Amino acid sequence: MSEVVAVIPARGGSKGVVRKNLQRVGGVPLVARAVSAARHCPAIDRVVVTTDDGDIAAVAAEWGAEVVERPAELAGDEASSESALLHALEVLEERNVEVGVVVFLQATSPFIDVDALRGAVQLVRSRRRDSVFSAVETYGFLWQKGAGGAAEAVNHDVDVRPRRQDREPHYLETGAFYVMRAAGFRASRHRFFGSVGIAEVAPRTAIEIDTLDELELARRIAALAESGARERAIPVEAVVTDFDGVHTDDTVRVDQDGVESVAVSRADGMGVSLLRAAGIPFLILSTEANPVVAARARKLGVDVRQGAADKAAVLREWAAERGIPLSRIAYLGNDINDLGCLDLVGWPVAVPGSHPLVLSAARVVLDRPGGAGAVRDLAERVLAAREPRDDAGRPRTGEAPAGLDTASDHPTAPLEAS
Repeated sequence: MSEVVAVIPARGGSKGVVRKNLQRVGGVPLVARAVSAARHCPAIDRVVVTTDDGDIAAVAAEWGAEVVERPAELAGDEASSESALLHALEVLEERNVEVGVVVFLQATSPFIDVDALRGAVQLVRSRRRDSVFSAVETYGFLWQKGAGGAAEAVNHDVDVRPRRQDREPHYLETGAFYVMRAAGFRASRHRFFGSVGIAEVAPRTAIEIDTLDELELARRIAALAESGARERAIPVEAVVTDFDGVHTDDTVRVDQDGVESVAVSRADGMGVSLLRAAGIPFLILSTEANPVVAARARKLGVDVRQGAADKAAVLREWAAERGIPLSRIAYLGNDINDLGCLDLVGWPVAVPGSHPLVLSAARVVLDRPGGAGAVRDLAERVLAAREPRDDAGRPRTGEAPAGLDTASDHPTAPLEAS
């Protein structure tokens, strides 16, 4: 039986955005987001990442993709995506994989519409189309610069400006995905051949990252673009948290003698207790050295590291001592001194009201604020990942716990063929 195989080209070099395919949006590396989207598409049988970079290969494998080592001559600035795809198909053939439909996904599109992707695969598998690409509908009047820089109309008559409702739309490629019959692609060596169809996607999913400005925009709009795709279960092996603004509401009370005190939540204490009972290591990591932090850690019975000028270095050391991969750690923070740690771990988590840069770096923003149940909220999500659940999120027995690839599907949009 031939397979539907998703191929994600992800080379290590990038001039516009350094290490672009490993940059994070919504707390997840771009290549991992593409792998996750493909794995959440029920029409896809196999996910492959072709890369020349060891770090990208490691992330791809961790997220459940097979890896094809991409030759250096196919990973330069002048190499085409088609050349990488054709090489990957050759390698798969050597691995005795029969590819019937090839799905070309681009990691630089962080918000891949899974439902539209599934519909595109169905169009190709049914042979209604030979090639299908993702696009957004546009009614825009397009112009180009002609001789001497003078503006020239492209898709309209300047003397006739009909209303939007009186015009037929055009479609703009998003670059997110292309679905093709493998045999036709091999013969034409191009992504467009035969009968070509359009998979219409929502405009909010259509951003493609080629510049730092586009990367920053994607980070800022991630929560909006993925509305309705909130992650509940957080499958990790350890939890690390900041203290101020996480275990507290970020305020300090000072009496007439200069003695400081803070308020903490009993619910948070119970959350930590539940994590300890489940055998999940817990660390409080604080930039400041304060007796109240040490006292709270003793009360909770957890590790504490204080006075950490370089919190990320301390986190690395703590994880290495316990043999816990950073990708399997949840870090909960709220301010800019947490950014280094948030960028290290597989599950960067923020409390509501955090600094905007922290919110942009977070994979998950909790429901409860610091000092009022944030740690309990995180604990419940970590423990939920250890409970087998059905498609509706209800606990179910007799199954293995959820793995790392539990990222939610992306928002949906209708599919249209042309």
